[in-house]
Amino acid sequence: MLTSYNGWPASKDPAEIGIKSYAVPGTNRKLRCAEAVAPLLIGFAAEFHALIEPIDEGGLDEWGYCFRDVRNVPGKLSNHASGTAIDLNATKHPLGKAGTFPAAKIPMLQALAKKYRLAWGGEWTRPDEMHFEVSVNADKAAKRILKLSQGATQGAEQVAQ
Repeated sequence: MLTSYNGWPASKDPAEIGIKSYAVPGTNRKLRCAEAVAPLLIGFAAEFHALIEPIDEGGLDEWGYCFRDVRNVPGKLSNHASGTAIDLNATKHPLGKAGTFPAAKIPMLQALAKKYRLAWGGEWTRPDEMHFEVSVNADKAAKRILKLSQGATQGAEQVAQ
């Protein structure tokens, strides 16, 4: 099977790798991503929307799964090809442009990416500030998803008390 740049299974056939469309809580947006990492990407997108900037204003410029190579790197499948990457507010944060987020938001953005085990393209040599991708393997992603779900359950129990 083909794999994307981060080692996850990739395919031209979205169904073959479990690509589904997921609503981002708190928004009117949906993102297509791999079922195995949806809690990471969708959870991140929801918190990004709530804490960094809205993603459901203006045009539809949020993307997930897309079978393609890394831009300007022929023969290397993008992490979008495995459904393990998303782009948020792409027109506000174009490829190659740095400093598109307010400096005060960067620490929170980095903390959210770390929480969800994502790499942020804003920290790359060629800035891609719209881009967030799963930075761990399937085992570590599953463990993080479990830990996040346990935290959500404990939070809900505390609210109910």
